[in-house]
Amino acid sequence: MARRVVIVGPAHPLRGGGMATFNERLAYAFQEAGDAVEIVTFSLQYPSFLFPGKSQYSDEPAPKGLHIHVLINSINPLSWWRAGNYIRRQKPELVIFRFWLPFMGPALGTIARLIRRNKYSKVLAITDNVVPHEKRPGDVALTRYFLSACQGFITMSGAVQQDLQRFEPEKPALYLPHPLYDNFGAPESRAEACAALGLDTKYNYILFFGFIRAYKGLDLLLQAMADTRLAQRPDIRLIIAGEFYEDAALYHKLIKELRLQERLVLRTDFIPNATVRHYFCAADLVVQPYRHATQSGVTQIAYHFDKPMVVTNVGGLAELVPDGEVGYVVAPEPTEIATAILDFYTSDKGLYFPQHIHTYKKRFSWSRFVQAVWELAEKV
Repeated sequence: MARRVVIVGPAHPLRGGGMATFNERLAYAFQEAGDAVEIVTFSLQYPSFLFPGKSQYSDEPAPKGLHIHVLINSINPLSWWRAGNYIRRQKPELVIFRFWLPFMGPALGTIARLIRRNKYSKVLAITDNVVPHEKRPGDVALTRYFLSACQGFITMSGAVQQDLQRFEPEKPALYLPHPLYDNFGAPESRAEACAALGLDTKYNYILFFGFIRAYKGLDLLLQAMADTRLAQRPDIRLIIAGEFYEDAALYHKLIKELRLQERLVLRTDFIPNATVRHYFCAADLVVQPYRHATQSGVTQIAYHFDKPMVVTNVGGLAELVPDGEVGYVVAPEPTEIATAILDFYTSDKGLYFPQHIHTYKKRFSWSRFVQAVWELAEKV
């Protein structure tokens, strides 16, 4: 008989970025293992003052073959009770919450407590962040309220594992690296990708991908592009692919001051899943110049497409990118970022790195992730 699993977190019709994509891919992985899966997601995820993007909702088709139930309004306690009691009555063997922001603590913590009243379901949480990137008053209390409702935890970086120990040192917690994002389609040739994006193949492209927020350090990468050594390489262009989640004017001002207009490709609307592969396949190198981080799904998209990376030595980024083997790990400083980019284009690393990536990425399988989650559930 199939085991029943409920995943609570962002999913279609929310855009949700990496989290929605992850939750949907995780649901498929449980189904591939023979489990029966339902995702319970949000009708409203963020109030407007917490959402800096253009829209919280996707206009893409719903993922095929997934049961997604829209139940939770993050600011409506009645919906928390409805969702919690709905899942409690289903009596799934396993409930997995996705936790990334203290604001979600009251809703998700209440739902978890209601579920546990059935004395049957195991309640785990995948904690993307325990200490948020942008801190606000009350974060600790809200986070503690949620974590105390769970029986065990999965973290996807050692940095988050350490943060979690400050809150829940006694409960079982497992570090599992983020699996590969293999759901954006098969790799395509550079020529095909450039044609799809309308890019000239005479240039070499590096890629910054994902929502643009201050902690992701796009300004550091722009300053790196203005480094004298890279300025002498007009063949290298930077693709910025992702929606601004803060004031875009600050970046446009910096671009103008650094005179980078002709060396950038700006695609700063939301990037639909169907076009993600074009950006990675057009690029030679993916750069994550973060000021601080926990883990990043961008790394696992890059691995899927066999793309070398430049990442900064913050949070959990360096844990997944062996320096000198599949890419570069550098300090979050423009000069060091520029040095790595330049080394890539003046050495044989463009041939060396992908060979190592092809082998290294095999450890990031979804089946291994699912098996480890069930093993954790047996311990609680």
